[in-house]
Amino acid sequence: MKLPDKYEARMEALLKEEYQAYIESFNKDRYYGIRINTLKIQPDVFKKITKLKIKEIPWAYNGFYYDKDQQPAKHPYYFAGLYYVQEPSAMTPANFLPIEEGDKVLDLCAAPGGKSTELGAKLNGTGLLISNDISHTRAKALLKNIELSGITNSIITSEPSENLLNHFPEYFDKILVDAPCSGEGMFRKDPNMIKSWENQGVEYYSAIQKDIIIQAGKMLKPNGLMLYSTCTFSPEENEEIIEHLLKEYPEFTIEKLPMVEGFDIGKPEWVDGSEELKKCVRLWPHKIQGEGHFLALLKKQGNSNGIEKEGYKYSAKKKEYIELEEFINENLSIELDYNRIEVIQEKVYYLPKDMPNVKGLRLLRTGWYLGEIKKKRFEPSQAFAMGLTSSEAKSTINFSINQDEVLRYLKGETLQVESSKGWKLVCVDDYPLGWGKINNNVLKNKYYSGWRWM
Repeated sequence: MKLPDKYEARMEALLKEEYQAYIESFNKDRYYGIRINTLKIQPDVFKKITKLKIKEIPWAYNGFYYDKDQQPAKHPYYFAGLYYVQEPSAMTPANFLPIEEGDKVLDLCAAPGGKSTELGAKLNGTGLLISNDISHTRAKALLKNIELSGITNSIITSEPSENLLNHFPEYFDKILVDAPCSGEGMFRKDPNMIKSWENQGVEYYSAIQKDIIIQAGKMLKPNGLMLYSTCTFSPEENEEIIEHLLKEYPEFTIEKLPMVEGFDIGKPEWVDGSEELKKCVRLWPHKIQGEGHFLALLKKQGNSNGIEKEGYKYSAKKKEYIELEEFINENLSIELDYNRIEVIQEKVYYLPKDMPNVKGLRLLRTGWYLGEIKKKRFEPSQAFAMGLTSSEAKSTINFSINQDEVLRYLKGETLQVESSKGWKLVCVDDYPLGWGKINNNVLKNKYYSGWRWM
């Protein structure tokens, strides 16, 4: 791999005697990882059922390395949302942000969703997760991964951070800012990042990051925690950004992060900054089995002003959701709070318990998309299936991982199945995949066409 001369000279000046080891890391294979979705399965259980050759990642309790010749994204368990394919170092930000059940959490630069899905798993169906990405196109990938993971208490937005700030001043308990960056830490994983670095450079991203971290800081509650991360090495995008926040807002302090073998500390000497910057963490590809990353955990000191954000204004006139109630009564063993149901153009959503007022924001999803009311009948959505467990369905079609029918179902084929008439939650080894409807022992395949096995 040919690195830009300017980049090599810069890294040699920063790393000094470590530079050669860093350069030699490009001659080694990159590492591949999956992160287990604890909303659906625990890591110890997954280890017992998987046929993948995996090894534990030391900084992520639910992360595993896998061999590069394997294809975990072409496996039914992936389609069941049991895990997310993620570069090992990229697991650190969401893993190191201490989420508590009931928190209001913002993932500010969230696409394609690897970090949001971990934050949602930590919330375990409680509190609120707002996942945002300024790119509407990238936010669509984020939406798919949120739904595939079975997260039901999220709002997905596509806004610049300043627009979110207008809606959510001092609102969030926890914020993750995985900032857009020059991507130096991913050159080995994705050589195409080199061209972007040459075209835009670190100065372009540094200016963006300074704006983003200030706006994010203003959205954090007093005593809240914010984790800032990048996948780049440049001090201008890392220590300098943290130093900028601390100078602008002295109420922020840097908190200690876990130090795993091979992790490095922040480098205040690279930006003539405070010794506190040593509490930041740097990940280098020549020191760990992963790519490059930077992390800083920040706490906002002070007291809340006591102002609560205005809640969501539900429709003044509530409709009777007869079709939805009939479907649930016939097919599921769950209870919904019908005060949280909202129907928009026949599409049915189950809004988060602490739904804020989001009027004026560009939204891709509010809460759990349950399905659609069509000609006085309810048609359940793929997202509805993924947010359920098999035990919550009164009737399931459960294939084992070794049955050919699993792949045929995921490809959208019609199947012959001996079962009673009606709606079925289709599962693999008791983990939901989607819906099917049986008539005369024929399973009409309701697996969402946009997700089909290709």
